[in-house]
Amino acid sequence: MHPITIIEILFAIGIVAVLLVLAFLLPRNIRKISLTVVLCVALVESAFFAIRPFWIDYHVGIKIEQLNEHLEKKYPGEDWEISRRTSRNYNPYHLEVRFDNEKAWVYTYSVNKNEIKQVGIGVPDYQLDDEGMHYEGLGD
Repeated sequence: MHPITIIEILFAIGIVAVLLVLAFLLPRNIRKISLTVVLCVALVESAFFAIRPFWIDYHVGIKIEQLNEHLEKKYPGEDWEISRRTSRNYNPYHLEVRFDNEKAWVYTYSVNKNEIKQVGIGVPDYQLDDEGMHYEGLGD
């Protein structure tokens, strides 16, 4: 598990713990309502951590379709492979493209609602980034 995820989970547990302590410090007539609130907060936090990976995967699927359409218009007749880095260190909406006619190069695209732009490039040794056949100027 990534350290960022651990920190997020510990923070969520901390919020529930603080609310639980506060609930037991309240008078008896309000305690039942406050414990219900604590339970609801815990359920919402659990749902967040359970649903988030599926939410990201769903949106990445849509963005892959958008990028495929963009690449088909820009580079007709070519083949490519789209992937993404899955670590928490990387933006899940930055997609990496390897073209079949340029295997050593990796082009990173950012896919947003209104635009698709090239934001990164993996260059083979001893070559300049603008020597790539599919170099688009990195979002200029």
